[in-house]
Amino acid sequence: MTYWLFKSEPDTWSWTDQVAKGDTGEEWDGVRNYQARNFMREMAVGDRGFFYHSQKEKAVVGIVEVIAEAHTDSKADDPRWECVDIKAVEPLPNPVTLDEIKGDERLAEMALVRQARLSVQPVTAEEWRIVCEKGGLKG
Repeated sequence: MTYWLFKSEPDTWSWTDQVAKGDTGEEWDGVRNYQARNFMREMAVGDRGFFYHSQKEKAVVGIVEVIAEAHTDSKADDPRWECVDIKAVEPLPNPVTLDEIKGDERLAEMALVRQARLSVQPVTAEEWRIVCEKGGLKG
């Protein structure tokens, strides 16, 4: 299994919106960055990801699962843009803020710290374990 982080502005698409989609999930559409798109092309069904609220909250708030591999983004006018489908798995009992992540030297190399603007990014197994632990889950 590979781990990822999906960033969303909660005013546009929130954890609550994701949960409301249930097991049918939703396309992770609207990504218009080649690196983020290429990361989605690497994803496999069953991969897990952090759901991260950007902007004001700046926190990992839940766990999602990839339920459909990369395919054409149904909202794109250009077939170069692809997306995956994800479903909510569980919330983090204690959301993990960006400040907490930056304050932990074990997470200094995390893409969220080094490439803050990238909307879809990889997470190492060790980073996954640490953030889950901070959030009150057993990674």
